[in-house]
Amino acid sequence: MKRVVITGMGVVSPIGNTLESFYDSLKAGRHGFVRIDDRFPESEVKVAALVKDFDPSKNIDKKSAKRMDLFTQYAVSAAVDAVNDAGTDFTDVDPYRAGIITGVGIGGLEHTCMEYGKLVEKGWSKVSVFYIPMTITNMSAGAIAIRLPQFKGANFTATSACASSTHAIGEAFRKIKDGYLDVCLAGGAESCASPLAFAGFNNMKALTNSDDPDCCSIPFDAMRDGFVLGEGAGMIVLEEYEHAKARGAKIYAEIAGYGATEDGYHITSPMPGGVAAGHAMKMAYEEAGLTAADIDYINAHGTSTGLNDKYETAAIKEALGEEQAYKVAINSTKSLTGHLLGAAGAVETIVTALACRDGFVHKTAGYKNPDPECDLDYVTEGNRSMTVNAALTNSLGFGGHNATLCIKKVI
Repeated sequence: MKRVVITGMGVVSPIGNTLESFYDSLKAGRHGFVRIDDRFPESEVKVAALVKDFDPSKNIDKKSAKRMDLFTQYAVSAAVDAVNDAGTDFTDVDPYRAGIITGVGIGGLEHTCMEYGKLVEKGWSKVSVFYIPMTITNMSAGAIAIRLPQFKGANFTATSACASSTHAIGEAFRKIKDGYLDVCLAGGAESCASPLAFAGFNNMKALTNSDDPDCCSIPFDAMRDGFVLGEGAGMIVLEEYEHAKARGAKIYAEIAGYGATEDGYHITSPMPGGVAAGHAMKMAYEEAGLTAADIDYINAHGTSTGLNDKYETAAIKEALGEEQAYKVAINSTKSLTGHLLGAAGAVETIVTALACRDGFVHKTAGYKNPDPECDLDYVTEGNRSMTVNAALTNSLGFGGHNATLCIKKVI
């Protein structure tokens, strides 16, 4: 079995549209939450985590960008940045051994609303000829391949709600580990900041009621009341270790294990006790050849919803054992970025890989009130410098989809 390493990263997010600005925001504890009254004056939802100052022309020509929904623009831009960060264009690799696997939860919802409005008001002929390819989730992977045609291997999109991009990275990891690919662009994207999305999530009581951008996404806090809807993209270059070493690539970290399970319990609520999510964590670290005692850090799904944070805490105890669970540093990147839905797992994989490389674990921001049902070490006192030899990153999606990656420091 081959080893798989991360050699390039690209990100578009509410806290930065480059890897450098994103990382600077993590270190500074700078969140991306804003009031949305001016953009959505009728909305009952008052805060969101929106991408700011995004310029598609940086990586996409004007004609192509006009034919892409925003989630695809985010995906393509992050992918191009990831390849540039990797320090090579991979034209020396057999193009059919270079793949692209993305994760998208919802896709072009905003364009669906826009085009449906045209249909109702002006008739069938006014619906854009680009409507379908602008909205289907797989176009994120397809558009990246059109922009980077040297990647002609396995190309598809995973759609499993909030676990989408973690599944995408896990499947890309397996493609390389098992010898089917030498390199793969993997990650996810999402942009559905529309009245329909806000109303749908809000009416199911998933979103926060807060109107304060400085106190709205507070994972594991006793006063948490829902997540903040976000948008963005994260893409990484996964590369077979010997290939990366031979070309002198910089290596962020190694992906060493992947676990995927299903609750089979409820359409939105995680399974009480977190048994299935716990199994995904066990599968990930066991595939990496590790034990629970080897895990130093967990980047939690940590949505700031009542049920997720309680049951994810239970899942961590299930996966590591009660004693070891209390020894592990745990944080939630969503305390700064909000919930990027299908892109969340990819962005959080980037955070976890940086933690392994640099020994930096950012604080879980906004935490003030302890919850007796969430009683682990959530890194609430401030950023932490620590050795991270092995870490887990979790994504738990509506429908009961659980995905965990095990990431190791390359020594």
